[in-house]
Amino acid sequence: MADLNIKIKNLELKNPVLTASGTFGYGEEFEDFIDINKLGGIIVKGTTLEPRQGNPYPRMAETASGMLNAVGLQNKGVDVFINDIYPKIKKYNTNVIVNVSGSNIKEYVKTAEKINHLDKIPAIELNISCPNVKQGGMAFGTNAKSAAEVTKAVREVYKKTLIVKLSPNVTDITEIAKAVEAEGADSVSLINTLLGMAVDVNTQRPLLSTVTGGLSGPCVKPVALRMVWQVFNAVKIPVIGLGGIMNANDAIEFILAGATAIQIGTANFIDPQISIKIIKGIEKYLSERNISSINDLIGGLKMESA
Repeated sequence: MADLNIKIKNLELKNPVLTASGTFGYGEEFEDFIDINKLGGIIVKGTTLEPRQGNPYPRMAETASGMLNAVGLQNKGVDVFINDIYPKIKKYNTNVIVNVSGSNIKEYVKTAEKINHLDKIPAIELNISCPNVKQGGMAFGTNAKSAAEVTKAVREVYKKTLIVKLSPNVTDITEIAKAVEAEGADSVSLINTLLGMAVDVNTQRPLLSTVTGGLSGPCVKPVALRMVWQVFNAVKIPVIGLGGIMNANDAIEFILAGATAIQIGTANFIDPQISIKIIKGIEKYLSERNISSINDLIGGLKMESA
């Protein structure tokens, strides 16, 4: 059997397959379908300092080869997570990572500080790239200076593995990646959703209450793959790739392009067992090619010689 173990700073994963925030709940919702403990890790729903009701309905719409969502980080706040949800999910024998968001730097810092004290949470994913909220979120992730500022502030209070989730809605994603790396990010994950919209021609109205929302699914994969490859070649910290990964071959493409680990998002809605199938598919790929370790595949894209 090929060795699927990888390491991101002090975060050890039994395999490179993670589930993306907002698509896997808190893990409990998928217990009837898969053994959660077989995953490299789960990234739980976006968590903020105070409770958020999210955006008005309708806030999801199907598109060609994908979907739009404008949920708006609906959650019960970090204190409810700590007191009610964390005790139920700390049992998992895998990495439970919390996606942290906020409307301003102070909120990010306070939320990260609270989570820092939880023994069974070895990492956070700093969400500076959500396009579905009116304040914060993507505003930090589309500017190198503000991305650096929020990363630096959180790094000062958060002592475990810090992953920063990047927005694709920028001119040069490598500029943002290098900025957060310089301020102490241990890893970057990309991409978050692309900003998009859809219209109902019969009502002549937008399909989402917010007009625009985050586009995900197979339609974004070529963009995500390109950005992962660019960032891999621009930074020294590990890259976590996501965006339209629907099967093992998609995951392997991202790993060849430079991703140390990958996240499964929209595919979870279609097939709740997809993450386990992708782990098995990666194992099969490595075994068939006599590749002893997944680490030998990372960034192994073969380029034409000049």
